[in-house]
Amino acid sequence: MYHFASILAFLALVGCQSAKEKIPPLPTMQTSSEKIIVYQLFTRLFGNKETANKPYGTREENGVGKFADINDRALLSLKGLGITHVWYTGVLEHAVLTDYTLYGIPLDDADVVKGRAGSPYAIKDYYDVNPDLANHVPKRMVEFDQLIERTHRHGLKVLIDFVPNHVARAYKSDARPKGVVDLGEFDDKRVRFSPSNNFYYLPGESFVVPQDYVSLGPDNEFPTKDGEFEETPAKVTGNDQFTARPGVHEWFETVKLNYGVDIEQDRKAYFDPVPDTWVKMKDILVFWANKKVDGFRCDMAEMVPVEFWQWAIPQVKAVNPDIIFIAEIYNPAQYRNYIHTGRFDYLYDKVQLYDTLRLLVNGQRSTRDIAVIQNDLKEINSNMLHFLENHDEQRIASKFFAGNPWKAVPAMVISATIDQGPVMIYFGQEVGEPGAGAEGFQGDDGRTTIFDYWGVPEHQKWMNDGLFDGGLLSEDQTRLRAFYSTLLNLSGKHPAIAFGAYEDITAYNIDQRNVDDDIFACLRFTEDKRLLIIAGFNTSKRKIKINIPEAVAEKLSLNKVSNYTLNEILWKEEHEELSEFTFTLDLPAFGAMIFEFE
Repeated sequence: MYHFASILAFLALVGCQSAKEKIPPLPTMQTSSEKIIVYQLFTRLFGNKETANKPYGTREENGVGKFADINDRALLSLKGLGITHVWYTGVLEHAVLTDYTLYGIPLDDADVVKGRAGSPYAIKDYYDVNPDLANHVPKRMVEFDQLIERTHRHGLKVLIDFVPNHVARAYKSDARPKGVVDLGEFDDKRVRFSPSNNFYYLPGESFVVPQDYVSLGPDNEFPTKDGEFEETPAKVTGNDQFTARPGVHEWFETVKLNYGVDIEQDRKAYFDPVPDTWVKMKDILVFWANKKVDGFRCDMAEMVPVEFWQWAIPQVKAVNPDIIFIAEIYNPAQYRNYIHTGRFDYLYDKVQLYDTLRLLVNGQRSTRDIAVIQNDLKEINSNMLHFLENHDEQRIASKFFAGNPWKAVPAMVISATIDQGPVMIYFGQEVGEPGAGAEGFQGDDGRTTIFDYWGVPEHQKWMNDGLFDGGLLSEDQTRLRAFYSTLLNLSGKHPAIAFGAYEDITAYNIDQRNVDDDIFACLRFTEDKRLLIIAGFNTSKRKIKINIPEAVAEKLSLNKVSNYTLNEILWKEEHEELSEFTFTLDLPAFGAMIFEFE
């Protein structure tokens, strides 16, 4: 949590005027949205109103958000923020410590559940939803169906996780449709690998719970955490660990799914006939597509053979041609393969743009590097999903990243406007949530926990006991959220950003000594709309000069003998005159501006 005085001091440092004067107005543009704007919403945490925040607290002690908490007011507010797609994270049923045996759901063994609320990526039943999220557990699927309908009613699309690489160690579907054979039901457990098996095995060995995990927390808090979880033969761990004794920092709570690749023996593939796992996982995707979800964020997609995606995605799109697939992927050498062969619509742009922007915020990279990334991604730029936060990354406002949400303004502007690809924010990012505290298994690491029950303090101020009106936000947080609203609405609706061309003029201006290498400048334009975007990672106010190269000016149909008025449309405060393709500007520290040619 931030002290108001310290934030105002920072605003003074960056050359801003009063918070009230700087609140960006909502855009009046009526153009329909062409660019995808994703809001990642961690479903278990989003609507939780409890504030006790006891480390390793139970559901009763710390509370838990429900499907029903994501009400009409919340969805209206997200729509106003400029969001087009809501990614409901953690919907599928996963291993938890809360006892739901009264409802016919087996109790999970604490030995293989991280935290008390469990990892949303240790799926226990692909055909069911997390009972934590329901007001009435027997009606949990109905309540999720209602959330889908409610979301659609507000003109928003629904994304959910698909976790194809691994499942919980105690996976067993009790909600699968009639006739569906469960994963592993007919596996030959006597062999390490068979193309017809759903899992990989270690015959003759029994799984051993990491002893470091058994020692976490007293027995009276974790009654089944005794190190005696039984699994014989041991299955291979989700992150490809061929050992019966995985460490506490491995994905020990999960087991790897077998897509017909002998990953221990030179990765030899057996895809003919089509592996049984392929059929089962495709059927799961079709099941959810028939429930009217609009897309899947596919966890660790590159750990699954690209041939599976090539086979499965067209079959799912036969159910709904508009459904989208987003791949979590970290190997740039495989990007084009997963787009062109695997048929993915969008890929995470973590390793290149995110990593570079984060280092720029902390003064450790050059803005020249951005053009290198964009050139490397030439022809697939529009397939890249940009972000500065998600559940895996540290919060911008945390001490581990920027320490102040305003320092990320230039990075966020670049993420949102640099190309036609989607941009995503994580719930609470728009109000400066710092992810502070040691919630349980995850510890104090600058991330909002995905393993424990928890209240998210700064987000709860916007939630305001379910009113979702920002009534408890500080003036500075209100201003921050207004910045996000203006930026995301512009990014989604302005034709030059949504489907325009791109020209980077950063290196040119650095070479001309107009700016230092902490200033970024680019142009986004269509035939009749032209924008100049400037973002600075400068730590103090600075006068800069920007010149548009004649070859680029020609592409924008600019005439050197004419003067052009540049209207600033992000903050609605500035206008400049472009004369002979040049203008000067006082740029605040960590400032960013978007100028539209009149």
